[in-house]
Amino acid sequence: MPEGDGRGTPSAKGDQVNLSRMGGLGVAVAASLATIAAMLAPAVAQASASGGSPSPAVTHHTGTPGVARLVPRHTPAVGSPSASQAVPRGARRLPSGHFSAAEAVPGASASAPASAAAAATATSSAQVNFNGVSSRDSQVTNFEQTFEPPDQGLCKGSGFILEPVNSAYRIYRTTGTSLRGPFNINDLFNVGAAEFTSDPRCWFDPSTQTWFATILFLNDTFTESSLLIAVRHNRDPRGLWTEYSIDTTDPTGNGCPCFGDQPRIGIDQTNLYVTADEFSILGPQFNGAEMWVIDKSDLVNGVVNPHFVNFPHLTTDTVAPQPALSTGRPDAEYLLSSLDPSGAGDNRLGVWAVTNRGQVGLGGMPTLSSVVINSEGYAVPPPAPQKGAKSKLDSGDDRMQQTQFVAGTVWGELTTAVQPAGDSSVRAGGAWFQVKPKLGSAGIAGASIVRQGYIAAAGKYEIYPAVQPDAAGNAAVIFTQTSKARFPSAAYATLKANGSNFGPTVVAADGTGPYKRAASNPPRWGDYSFAVPDGTSDSAWLATEYIPPKSSQTTTGIRNWGTRVIKVPLG
Repeated sequence: MPEGDGRGTPSAKGDQVNLSRMGGLGVAVAASLATIAAMLAPAVAQASASGGSPSPAVTHHTGTPGVARLVPRHTPAVGSPSASQAVPRGARRLPSGHFSAAEAVPGASASAPASAAAAATATSSAQVNFNGVSSRDSQVTNFEQTFEPPDQGLCKGSGFILEPVNSAYRIYRTTGTSLRGPFNINDLFNVGAAEFTSDPRCWFDPSTQTWFATILFLNDTFTESSLLIAVRHNRDPRGLWTEYSIDTTDPTGNGCPCFGDQPRIGIDQTNLYVTADEFSILGPQFNGAEMWVIDKSDLVNGVVNPHFVNFPHLTTDTVAPQPALSTGRPDAEYLLSSLDPSGAGDNRLGVWAVTNRGQVGLGGMPTLSSVVINSEGYAVPPPAPQKGAKSKLDSGDDRMQQTQFVAGTVWGELTTAVQPAGDSSVRAGGAWFQVKPKLGSAGIAGASIVRQGYIAAAGKYEIYPAVQPDAAGNAAVIFTQTSKARFPSAAYATLKANGSNFGPTVVAADGTGPYKRAASNPPRWGDYSFAVPDGTSDSAWLATEYIPPKSSQTTTGIRNWGTRVIKVPLG
């Protein structure tokens, strides 16, 4: 969720509570961290390792059916947003979500490549590599206002790339040629410029040749909130979209009116899935995670009031699970979640499944169930230094990032504190997981770890990973790499189907300078990268944040982020 000049400065109350995922919750790193990390480094599971017990406890969750509202057609967003509004901080995180010397910091030595020569064969060259939507695009489409962070969206289909970020979007050819834009992100969702939107994500569904996009919405008085869903019933994303709204205000909730922070998107052959974290709009209250399951055929067919089911209060001490962007026809919709309620580090994953999925379109109730399994360790990452600046980037927390279902397994990743092999210090890196779920007659019956590992490099900080696998078990991951000797840069690595971990990092685009923010404690970054399949070849499209050329930065040089889009072969 962005913070911006034009749409307001966070209230003093909001700053004091400071639940922002990318806000100023970082604390000084004690000199004893390296010693603690060495003592607490757990073993990393190999390809055949099992996660969880043979008969794990299964939890079932209940929901409520409803229907979404079609948004009437409006004119494009015009008029400058009010500068007096107090923008809620986000993506918010729980108060315990900050780096601490007491964390159980994992070590990456067990997951390091066997040798540099062997690892080098697992790294592929980018086939397409171009500068994406930037802070300059966001500024010129938002009446000279500036925002952070970009909150990276990306989707690819029928020869087009759609890249929505905070608070602008463009449509490209797959060569990187910009066809349309930049436009105000609110135009895509058919709302005016005074309303606040954040955290866009999108997906092209090849089975129905339909584009989907989601975003959180607050009205101009910050008294009501919605989940907005935009649908384009055409292979070409250019043209009119159909927009739907689901009320997320929850007036009876604790501290409400509330909103669904950082809506996460998933999809399968039956439904669209969106999870979010319910927070008070202006206060610190957290009411837990929730999910909406929306009938996909209703959306594709332009039904005025699409059916959905809402599952509230899925968690009360951790943030929402990530629903999977599914390739093929899975036997359920799967979700992954990290479990670190105390912020002291953890070694468990939540594995979720939605079954009886066709009930949603009939006004009925699907089955949502979950289990907890053991995994490698992970912990809240430390702030990341950058070349040319004393300020450090906020690396976020250890919530699950993007989730993908491909060929029977679910993949997920997160940012973690980790001690890289050959390094005496704790850095920010990635943890990744390939999980094999097991269904029973009543939903999910268990799950096991197929492969897992760390994305880490001595002396480097690698934050906000996003992984895209293929059916054979190859994968690519993108992230921001930064250090005292490197400006924030766009980087990636690849994994082979028979490999135990990702190969060495390739920097796709060097940052051109440090990230600058008027009030940096520490500077915002993230809140997520994005990865999607190519669909027509065994390749992945990846996008993340970096510092672009000056021509793509804000005219003031403050909040000077950019994005990078690349295509990487997998097989």
